[in-house]
Amino acid sequence: MDKIVIRGGERLIGEVEVSGSKNATLPIFASCLLSEGTNVFHNVPNLKDVQTIIKVLNNLGVNVYKQGEAYRIDTKEITNVEAPYDLVKTMRASILVLGPLVARTKRAMVSLPGGCAIGARPINLHLMGLEAMGAKIQLRHGYIEARADELKGADISFDTVTVTGTENLMMAATLARGKTILHNAAMEPEVVDLANVLTKMGARIDGAGTSLIEIEGVKSLHAVEHTIIPDRIEAGTLMVAAGVTRGNIKINKAPVQHMQTIIHKLRESGMEIEPDGDGLRVVGMKRIRSVDVKTQPYPGFPTDMQAQFMVLMSLARGLSVISETIFENRFIHVSELQRMGADIRIQENTAIIQGVESLSGAPVMATDLRASASLILAGLAAEGVTQISRVYHLDRGYEGLDKKLSRLGAKIERVKEGS
Repeated sequence: MDKIVIRGGERLIGEVEVSGSKNATLPIFASCLLSEGTNVFHNVPNLKDVQTIIKVLNNLGVNVYKQGEAYRIDTKEITNVEAPYDLVKTMRASILVLGPLVARTKRAMVSLPGGCAIGARPINLHLMGLEAMGAKIQLRHGYIEARADELKGADISFDTVTVTGTENLMMAATLARGKTILHNAAMEPEVVDLANVLTKMGARIDGAGTSLIEIEGVKSLHAVEHTIIPDRIEAGTLMVAAGVTRGNIKINKAPVQHMQTIIHKLRESGMEIEPDGDGLRVVGMKRIRSVDVKTQPYPGFPTDMQAQFMVLMSLARGLSVISETIFENRFIHVSELQRMGADIRIQENTAIIQGVESLSGAPVMATDLRASASLILAGLAAEGVTQISRVYHLDRGYEGLDKKLSRLGAKIERVKEGS
């Protein structure tokens, strides 16, 4: 098993390029189940989660292969309708094959995803929507079994905003008879990118990017070619890296239009952020100002940036408050940051952070994807050596982050545990 070792205190300088979005790639790959033919995708990140969705598709009889830099997904035949526990347990987003499978093959068997380190993310809204569209749902032996001779358009209201629920039902609705209306739909850029792919396939979708999405079902969809949008969370993480190291970084392919809340909060903390070519020039200042943040569904501040922003606030002058409203257990990284000298108190869903002059290197353990990134950021800023174990979490959502940081001047290396 790998660990990451960082000797902190280096100022990051140079250029770096943002990879394709993980959270856009996963539903887009699942959407290929709706079409017959060979889909071609560019700017696909090399991540563990992407490899997992490929394994799920392979298990369904779908041929996925790489040709040059592009991924080709041949969905001419679907020979199996089961997404087994061994695959689904490693990535909850595997549930995204449920809607497309029911829509195209009339039947799906998908393992229940189970728990998650960052909190409960129930799929009841997915199932409620499919039932409203005429699917019969049974939960048996740890599996969701869904059947529908024909899906029908429905008027569906989400009690809470759900990104994967919006994506799953939007995909299913593309082949349903009649019109489906999704109320309180997720507005994330990744939902819009999925809608763009579906529209290229021949789907009729209006309102993606707003809270009201209308889908008029069609009889069939065809294969497409598409370039995945850049990853706004990776871009935000790199921006914070500049902030905690007082660096000067040009971030190429940063999706500026998708990051306005992140940019606003980082500017509020004292960072200089300006457009530069196809990306951003980001300069960290010596004095970091304390800023309060509350996570919210898009276009609010993303929960996936909360842990990284907390590291920045740990080094700010004064007191800051971070409120987490999306996931109830997303402060697991706090105890590890405290080991590095951060002054953080937790009160229910709120973190109260008193900035300190510096952090100190320590052996720490990653607990989830974004916690991994936060510990790397802390290690970059800390005095001395930080060793981060269980970094396999990092590889789920960041493509070569340690290598990118090394090219910017960070003293960071990946070694085998026990080294």
